[in-house]
Parts: sequence; C-alpha cells; structure tokens
Amino acid sequence: MAESADKESKTEQATEKKIRDTVEKGKLPVSREAPILASFLAILVFAVFFAQRDIGEMGVFLSVFLEKPEDWPLDTASDIGTLYKAVLMQMGKAMVALVVMLMVAGFVASAIQNLPQFVGERIRPQASRISLTEGWKRLFGAQGFVEFAKSLGKLVFVTLVLVFVLRGDLTTLLSGMITPPVSFGLVIRDIAINILVAIVAVMAVIGAIDLVWSRFHWLQDLRMTRQEVKDEMKQSEGDPIVKSRLRSLARDRARRRMMTAVPRATLVIANPTHFSIALRYVREENSAPVVLAKGQDLVALRIREIAAENNIPVFEDVALARSMYKQVSVDSVIPPQFYQAVAELVRIVYAKQPSKKQAS
Repeated sequence: MAESADKESKTEQATEKKIRDTVEKGKLPVSREAPILASFLAILVFAVFFAQRDIGEMGVFLSVFLEKPEDWPLDTASDIGTLYKAVLMQMGKAMVALVVMLMVAGFVASAIQNLPQFVGERIRPQASRISLTEGWKRLFGAQGFVEFAKSLGKLVFVTLVLVFVLRGDLTTLLSGMITPPVSFGLVIRDIAINILVAIVAVMAVIGAIDLVWSRFHWLQDLRMTRQEVKDEMKQSEGDPIVKSRLRSLARDRARRRMMTAVPRATLVIANPTHFSIALRYVREENSAPVVLAKGQDLVALRIREIAAENNIPVFEDVALARSMYKQVSVDSVIPPQFYQAVAELVRIVYAKQPSKKQAS
C-alpha cells in the first residue's frame, strides 16, 4: 500500500539532473530481448553464409568414419583420445566462426542500446544484492511477474511458429534421412534456416516491443514527487529564501556605502519626494560628474537629509531626476545626454560656492 501511494505521488517527469545521475550510476534501460535477437540473427547469418562449407566437411568426415570404422581402432586409451581429438577438431573448425559472431552480436546489441562505460558503482558491494528480502521482491514482485509473463508468452509464441514452420518440412526431413551424410547435413541446414528465419522474425517483433517498454518503464521509475523537484532545485541553484536574504544583505551594504558617500557630493538632483541622485564633480578627478548615490522614496528622502546636514545644494527638477534615475548607475559617470543639464547646475553651485572648485 505504501509503495503504491509512493508511486502515485511521483507525478513529475524526471529532471535532466536525475537522469544524468542515474546514467552515471550505470542504471540504464536495457532490453533483455535485444541480445537474444542478435544471437539468433548471428546464427542465421552463420547458417546462410558459413554453415554449408562446414557441414560439407563434417559430412565427409562422418561418411569416412561410418564406412570405415576399422580405420579408428578403440583398443587403447590412446586410440580413444585420438578419436575424440579428431571429432573435437572437426567440430571446433565449424564452431569458431559461430562463437566469434555470437560474441560480436552480443556486444553490438548492448552498445546500440547504451554506449559502453565503466561504472564503479555497479561493482561496489551492496547488501541489497545478497538480501533475501530484496531477492524475494525481485523474483515475486510486480517486475518479476512481468518478466515471467513475457517469457511465457515468448515461449508459447515461438512454439506455435516452430510448429507451423516444421509442419511443412517434416516430409523433407524424413526423406533426407536416407540420403548420404553430406546431403542430409544440407537438408538439416535448409530446415534450420527456415526455423531461424521464423524465430528472428518473431524475436524482432518481441525485441522492438521490449525495447520501447524498457525505456518507458525506466522513465516511469525515475518520476519524481513535487517535493523532490523542489529539493533538487534548492541543491542545484540554492535555497530561494537564502538567496533572497543574501540579495537583501547585498542591497543593505550597497545602500550604506552610498549613504557614506553622499557627504562628498557636489550636488543632489531630486524629484521632490520620489527620486534623488547625488553627483560629484571635481575637474581634476573625472571628466564628467560621477553618481555617488541614487534612491527612491525613503532612500531618496534620506539622501536629501544627508545633503542638508552637509550643506550640499539640492536641485528639484522632476523630469531630469526621473530620467536620470532610470539611466544612471552608482559609481559611474553620467551618460552624455545629461552633460548639458548637469553642467548648468554645477555652474550654479560653483558660482555660489567658489570653494567647491577645490573640493576633494
């Protein structure tokens, strides 16, 4: 019940981070039918392109062995060893190509699904791998029953196809039994090719379905709850509350730094109550006035209060203050479009207080 409720709560698609972490741990979607299909395909290719020569050689060997058994004495252990060696060598030559093709087919089937990679997590000892409880769940859980149903359905399906294919080849098989060994081997090869073609066709359908299902099931298992998504965002981007607090502290520090710079201002331009911009202009320092501070509402009023405490002229110009507030930055010179308007105000300040020319 708890497991069902847990699955129902996982309503969100897996994030890219969770998918990436899962892949790095080696937990990838794998179709078990793909390697089986590749193996049968390799056997079919072997039967079509390589088996005819090997069957011919095996048929010649058997015909010689059956027609002249006296050439193979079995009186001593050495004779038996010689016979075994000859048989194994003959079978080995026929099987080498098949074994190599099966190995290549298995590797290709795995590589097509997921690129090979070394994952240390997969070889790390884990208690769950030897736990009887976990093993019982794997065998008799929902996934275990699904795998059992797939295997049973596959067995029934393949059996029906084989019965249908062999029904037409039964006469051929019986008539081939009275032919020479070489010819009988080729008859068996032809029947085997028919069987393999049928099996490969069936396994191709089963493999395609299983490949789609395995990836769908993998993504379903990776689904997340809303809380998991929120927690992941906090881990990757930081807690929004903490980030908001840090931004608030940064603004407070910047505001305090601005206020300590206001007493050094040459003049303040204000919209009576909403905006204030404190500017400093000393010809020896900068080629244009520098913005020491700017603020809105309560901050603007505080800038005006500090200016009044330090006898800094305040010019009320609604349009200029509003326009400058939007376009200037603290600790930067004012944009060129404000040069003329501000120059007139600076001229007024210096005209009234000549000592400002020497301010530092």
